[in-house]
Amino acid sequence: MSDTITMALGFLVVAALYAAVGQAGASGYLALMALTGTAAGTMKVTALALNTVVAGIGTWVFLRAGRLSWRSIWPFAALGFPFSMLGGAIHLPAEVYFPAVGAVLILSALQMARRALGRADPRSPPRHPPFPAALLTGAGIGLVSGMTGTGGGVFLAPVILMMGWASARDTASITAVYNLVNSAAALLGAWAMWDRLPAAMPVWLAAVVLGGTLGAAIGARHLPERALRLLLAGLLFVSGLRMLA
Repeated sequence: MSDTITMALGFLVVAALYAAVGQAGASGYLALMALTGTAAGTMKVTALALNTVVAGIGTWVFLRAGRLSWRSIWPFAALGFPFSMLGGAIHLPAEVYFPAVGAVLILSALQMARRALGRADPRSPPRHPPFPAALLTGAGIGLVSGMTGTGGGVFLAPVILMMGWASARDTASITAVYNLVNSAAALLGAWAMWDRLPAAMPVWLAAVVLGGTLGAAIGARHLPERALRLLLAGLLFVSGLRMLA
């Protein structure tokens, strides 16, 4: 029982921190489970389930605020959904899964640190992301995120900002919906592994609901975003190295 509560507290903090910077936290949940030696199959479906819930909260917050631009979102999600489902159905063996997720965590850490330390792009973004490029980007990230159990937003956001396809505010809303769609699709694709969901799942879901709600509501307004990103980047990097060891 103590392990369940400890993990719940960890998931709550991760959900709050990620929600504060416009993400759902899958890579953070994977990082925590990697540190505790969780089995590969359990890690994947657990992270996807938790990510779906927090991404749903973020989407709801943006929807209530009237900040969702469906024209900018759906090109990424159109192929992201089927490719995430395909990736979710691909079950990598442990000797492949752990190095793959380790690489994903390290790449996520580097991208998050780059965003924290980089300067804002002075260029004005286009009204909407270019359609063909958005389709291909959504598909590629969807496949990788589905296989590894991440929502994909942690990869999509840096791509959008680097290419100048949207403002930082619009990028946050795009990735919130993308995380929701892709995580749900990958979880559906991984239905054969649902029996690996831990018995503590209801407690952990409640924890990320609380953490995600708090983070989405107040985090971005009252916490230093750069420090949060660097803290998360450090956690991801250390966890990624552990999985590659």
